[in-house]
Amino acid sequence: MNNTSVEIQPATILIVDDMPENLQLLRELLTAQGYVVRAAPNGERALTFAQATPPDLILLDIAMPDMDGYAVCAQLKADERTRDIPVIFLSALDALQDKVKAFTLGGVDYIAKPFQAKEVLARVNTHLTLRNLQKNLEQKNVQLQQEIDRRTQAEEELRTLNQQLHEANASKDKFFSIIAHDLRSPFTGLIGITEAIIENPDRYTKDQIHT
Repeated sequence: MNNTSVEIQPATILIVDDMPENLQLLRELLTAQGYVVRAAPNGERALTFAQATPPDLILLDIAMPDMDGYAVCAQLKADERTRDIPVIFLSALDALQDKVKAFTLGGVDYIAKPFQAKEVLARVNTHLTLRNLQKNLEQKNVQLQQEIDRRTQAEEELRTLNQQLHEANASKDKFFSIIAHDLRSPFTGLIGITEAIIENPDRYTKDQIHT
């Protein structure tokens, strides 16, 4: 018996930051944990990467030139291809209103810079786990809906067959009723004569009976 194993693909993480040293640090940290890492130095490049090959998670800086992290997140959430990708904001902006805005736009977490490596890894792992659970749930929901559709179709086919059987039985009963009526008519007179002969045998001659 051959044992087969399903190869688990490593998660892909997109890092978006305009500071090369931050990109390098995060790339090394995450790559060492077995993740596949892609880096984007600005928001426009990040959107291009995410739309072409959606990652499993995005680490997104806020304060970037041309297009800040808020605008990037808003466009990600507006695109059907990327709306479900978890976005963790990673920013030196630490005011309450910054965090509120990040969560309002659809971010799942917020890590303040300077960050701690263990914190980043813990939060990344948590949200990747949640994302995998969500994907599994979505897949099971799809399978459940497919099963419901199959059963609904089978029930509809069964109702159709039952209706056809009912109509066939009705036609059969009508047919036999007609046959019985047609057969009964000529035999009614014969039965009457036979009963008369049996009750009064002396009234009829042999020639009359044979006739």
